[in-house]
Amino acid sequence: MKIARWAGLGLVVAVIAAGADDIAGAAGDLGTGAQSGLPVPRFVSLKSDRVNVRGGPAKDHEVTWVYTRSGLPVEITAEYENWRRIRDWEGAEGWVYHSLLSGRRTALIAAQPKAQTDLVPLHENADAASRVTARLEAGVLGTVKRCGGTWCRIVGDGFDGWIEQERLWGVYPNEKVE
Repeated sequence: MKIARWAGLGLVVAVIAAGADDIAGAAGDLGTGAQSGLPVPRFVSLKSDRVNVRGGPAKDHEVTWVYTRSGLPVEITAEYENWRRIRDWEGAEGWVYHSLLSGRRTALIAAQPKAQTDLVPLHENADAASRVTARLEAGVLGTVKRCGGTWCRIVGDGFDGWIEQERLWGVYPNEKVE
């Protein structure tokens, strides 16, 4: 009787460990997401103005925080079934149901450590010598229209222009976005 009970417990432990390996495997994947077939990591944005972030990839995991602004850029770092592990601009990570995310590319103006000014110039063209059309504060949200690898065209509430790609959180260095 004791042997059967221990054998059953061993089977339960093996099943739990296999499930943990699946999640860990999903979390460590670089390249293509097993569920979506899309690149991992990749940037997306929040689709809703209320997005629950959970401690694990299931509805029975605790909600650890809630985003309350749609359009914020997040980075998908792993996939597990219909769940996506995301990272935000502050480095916080958690799991979100896939339908709460959008492929629409957005970016935040990134704070620059030890910058002489907190305002980031937005240019008329993808050229530092072109006319400055606006100066944006860190944390301003914009829609990414195009990136050529060093400059991105972003559009937002009351602005439209080009910014140096390294000043954005929501696009990778040297990434091209069409």
